[in-house]
Amino acid sequence: MTDIKNMLVLGGCRSGKSRFAKQAADNLAMDNKIYLATSVPLDREMKERVKRHQDDRGPDWETIEEPVLIHEIIDRTCTQATVILVDCLTLWTSNLLFQGKDEAGIMAAVDLLAGALDRSACPVILVSNEVGYGIVPENSLARRFRDMAGLVNQRVARSVDKVVVSMAGIPIQIKPGQIKSDRIVSGSGIGQDFGNGEFK
Repeated sequence: MTDIKNMLVLGGCRSGKSRFAKQAADNLAMDNKIYLATSVPLDREMKERVKRHQDDRGPDWETIEEPVLIHEIIDRTCTQATVILVDCLTLWTSNLLFQGKDEAGIMAAVDLLAGALDRSACPVILVSNEVGYGIVPENSLARRFRDMAGLVNQRVARSVDKVVVSMAGIPIQIKPGQIKSDRIVSGSGIGQDFGNGEFK
């Protein structure tokens, strides 16, 4: 993984995605590593979870907490950092929703992030949850969040040069190496490319 420019690591809960992303970052650099946390710890359990993660990372990591404007942090720190680890885009999407952003607003934020990734002077590793494998949520807000998380993952996946999915602690690289969209049969709308590289 020493040839990483930017990488997206996907996975479900307790899939090993964050552990793999940290190991990949540690393999890239010994110091000047930045952990960009998007979580907003509001209760004791979440604060304890954040503390455990900080202890696990160790003193060679600098933690920056930013729930929304992560593109600005990447732009500001990429020239001094050796690697930036963003954990995670799912909470970031949730934060944008709670700010009242609609789909257009969230996609505009993703475009800003994609621009920062392209400009970054150091590798950026991003972690996100794959939330689309479960049952359809019963309420409209949860369904909207699930849909937006999926669209964010698609857009970011197009902006990075590597995508890895972690399942049961086993990382599987899917980009490069994925099936090209022009080779997917689109009969009856299945696998149909809607013109922007995203599949719905």
